[in-house]
Amino acid sequence: MISVKVSNLSKSYGLLRAVSAFSMTVAKGEIVALVGPDGAGKTTLFRAICGLITYDNGEIIVGGYNIAEHCEKIKPLLGYMPQSFSLYSDLSVEENLSFYAGLFGLTKKQFEGKKKRLYAFSGLGPFHNRRAGALSGGMKQKLALSCALVHDPEILVLDEPTTGVDPLSRRQFWDILLDLRKSGSAIVISTPYMDEVATTDRAIFIFEGRMLAEGTPSELARKFDGRAYQIKVSPTYACMQQLYKIDGITSRRFGSSIHIYTAVDRSIESFYEQLGAIGITPELVESISPELEDAFIQLMG
Repeated sequence: MISVKVSNLSKSYGLLRAVSAFSMTVAKGEIVALVGPDGAGKTTLFRAICGLITYDNGEIIVGGYNIAEHCEKIKPLLGYMPQSFSLYSDLSVEENLSFYAGLFGLTKKQFEGKKKRLYAFSGLGPFHNRRAGALSGGMKQKLALSCALVHDPEILVLDEPTTGVDPLSRRQFWDILLDLRKSGSAIVISTPYMDEVATTDRAIFIFEGRMLAEGTPSELARKFDGRAYQIKVSPTYACMQQLYKIDGITSRRFGSSIHIYTAVDRSIESFYEQLGAIGITPELVESISPELEDAFIQLMG
């Protein structure tokens, strides 16, 4: 069952085209990730799905309702986490939850039962009296997710919810999302972390408001065309500038190392002389299987 269907959506801000002829679906019990750089159109798309902005062309169906015609019917179906922390910092954990429960019309009895379940899966129970502004980054995100879930939404829209969160809290956050998927929630999420993308059912690469590719994480990784290598040297500015000058090689920083790409019909050995001239010997070059990020970088280029 399709929970969210976006068809041929376009949205401009003046001369800036934020989203262009974009289409996607999210099914019940599915996690779909949107992957793209800042300014790719992800936040605009999410705000349109949640009825927070109007759009120029296209159609959005959420829970069977056209959002342009039945926005009020759609709101109870949605749980939205914006990119920035948007809760009340001066209120406690429980006061924030109570406030959002009131917005969605929960009775005191309903809230008490819901609160226990939210504390159980989020681990926020021991911190119920702590002000939201005094929480760690990971706990803030868990509280924001709990507030988005307080009315049992069918669809979650999460805009980079784990950016800047420590690795342990990221893992705990995703454990929660995977449990929600099992219960039938439809989840659309943007994330800059490829390890998170690999956990999803489908991913969509988006750039300049347009879809570059769509598929399962393994399908998208296989879209890489060519050969990939890891260069085990520090990606200094000087080194990268020298690599950029070698015709036939594409170079990208990858953490503390460098990935280089060649056409499928070019062997790395044919570049050894040029690489050696800048201090990169064959022992520092390792053939690797292309990853999701390699495929995304190539498609974006």
